[in-house]
Amino acid sequence: MPAKIPATVVTGFLGAGKTTLIRHMLQNAQGKRIALIINEFGDLGVDGDILKGCGDEVCSEDDIVELSNGCICCTVADDFIPTMEALLARENKPDHIVIETSGLALPQPLVRAFNWPGISTKVTVDGVVTVVDGRAVHDGQFAHNVAAVDAQRALDENLDHETPLSELFEDQVACADMIVVNKIDLLDPAEADALTAQLKSEARDGVQVIKASMGALPVDVLLGQGIGAEADLAARHEIHHHHHHDDEEDDHDHDHAHEHGHDEFESFIVSRGEIADPSAFAAQVADVIRANNILRLKGFVAVAGKPMRLTLQAVGPRVDTYFDQPFGTALRETRLVVIGEAGLDRATITAALQA
Repeated sequence: MPAKIPATVVTGFLGAGKTTLIRHMLQNAQGKRIALIINEFGDLGVDGDILKGCGDEVCSEDDIVELSNGCICCTVADDFIPTMEALLARENKPDHIVIETSGLALPQPLVRAFNWPGISTKVTVDGVVTVVDGRAVHDGQFAHNVAAVDAQRALDENLDHETPLSELFEDQVACADMIVVNKIDLLDPAEADALTAQLKSEARDGVQVIKASMGALPVDVLLGQGIGAEADLAARHEIHHHHHHDDEEDDHDHDHAHEHGHDEFESFIVSRGEIADPSAFAAQVADVIRANNILRLKGFVAVAGKPMRLTLQAVGPRVDTYFDQPFGTALRETRLVVIGEAGLDRATITAALQA
């Protein structure tokens, strides 16, 4: 029987740095053919475009599949299983599959899906990588604001909707084989060591806790863990709540997955022309986020006189930017996706970002 294809699940909250980690991995793939499944949340597949812009034959567009119908743990049977089956049926199979979950997803139901008949004989979970925003976790902020808790929790119908966000974080840590403490450059060495020790004490025995900046990890550290996580679900229990279905019922019982959750968040696109000063614009974006309770803001910026487009990603009021690829024949415009709880003041936010 041919060896199972390894799959790595990358989980973590919005803005922890999952896409940056995966992008770095693709740029340093050492000849591995990697297929990506991206669970985008928003009107515009910005994360997909960021990854497609990596300019490496390892991530051809055929190898990138975007699941945009909702949180991946709520659409396992409808979305994820058929996508996996299609990938595994290809003649030119990938060497490794990497799945980037939505920042709202629980990893446990996804790992459980690898026991699905037809999948279980062909693919195995090489490891679950949980990416955390080191600065945010150190400051005790698992999300931009506590009011988003119920909306985040509501994305899995099997869970108590009142459970605090800290428990979703605990679920992601409980399922991890590796915890990547990202944005370590925003902590001093003593803070970084204390946070790493704390996370180690909260994780299962043997879980690696690794510091990173800009998601830069060696591919041979990130991939090839050989864990077989789907056979080890009992050790990855969800904290403070339990599924009452057996695996088969749990995988099939997703009829109500679209009835809740995503209508409690919203996203919209703001377009504008070129900007003159990237650092001044980043400061402007940070001010708009602070004033309007925006959870996440990301997109591409056209800078006057620069042929390259500027990628912008923000979580809370912290804004990261870098030039990623030339605009080429694409329209030179600035396009930003704004994500937050339902009820955002679109007119005010749009006017402030276009000012």
